[in-house]
Parts: sequence; C-alpha cells; structure tokens
Amino acid sequence: MRYDVVNRDNIQEMVRAFYACVLADELLGPIFTRVLGDDLEQGKWREHLYRLEEFWILLMGGVSSYRGDPTPAHAFIGGLTPESFDRWLTLFKNVVDEHFGEQIAAQFYKKAVIVAAQLRENLGVDDDDL
Repeated sequence: MRYDVVNRDNIQEMVRAFYACVLADELLGPIFTRVLGDDLEQGKWREHLYRLEEFWILLMGGVSSYRGDPTPAHAFIGGLTPESFDRWLTLFKNVVDEHFGEQIAAQFYKKAVIVAAQLRENLGVDDDDL
C-alpha cells in the first residue's frame, strides 16, 4: 500500500521493511548482522529500529523523542565503503517508493541522501580514499 500521509505507523512499517531488505542484501546484510544480529525482533535490533523510527519521524516533521547524532553510533562499525552507502540509498529509495506516494517518497529520499552524505563525510568514507 502506498501512503499519501506520513505518520508514526507507516514510518514504523517502512523502517522495518527497509531493514528486512538490508538484512537480505549480500553487501549490507553481513555488516548489519555482525553488529546487530540477524533477527529484527530480537536484541540490539529492537532498540536500533526504535531509534530509526524516531529519527525518521523527526526528519519528516513529526514529534519525536530522537535526540542525538547518528555519527557516533556508526563510527565503530567498520567496513563501510562508498558502495555500501550507495546500496543503502538504492534499497531505501526502493522501499520508500513502495510505501509512499511520489512526493512523500521523494522527500524521504532527499533527506536520506543528505544523511548518507553527512555520515560518509563524518566517518571519512570517501571515494578518494580507495
């Protein structure tokens, strides 16, 4: 179903669908599994998904409990490359396009591109370093 409004419920649905795709991905899956495990319903994933839901609620203009900077949480992961960020963005775009109407999906994706660029810069993941 494609939503034409953004609310907590459909952001939660989108975030969970997105990370299910991430876990199934041959490039990103092993990175996330190594750090968070392989079950979205257990352990570290539960807290991570909640934070991501709050993060996207905040970015899309809703009332959220999210406070903080995503960079420190990603600094210890290791193995992040320009390709992993590109894949993350491709999967994200596919999922938001499936879940939201064209204009809302474009808003999500525009914000995701900014987030990815900031993380790449802050973490020193740069094409010139390869």
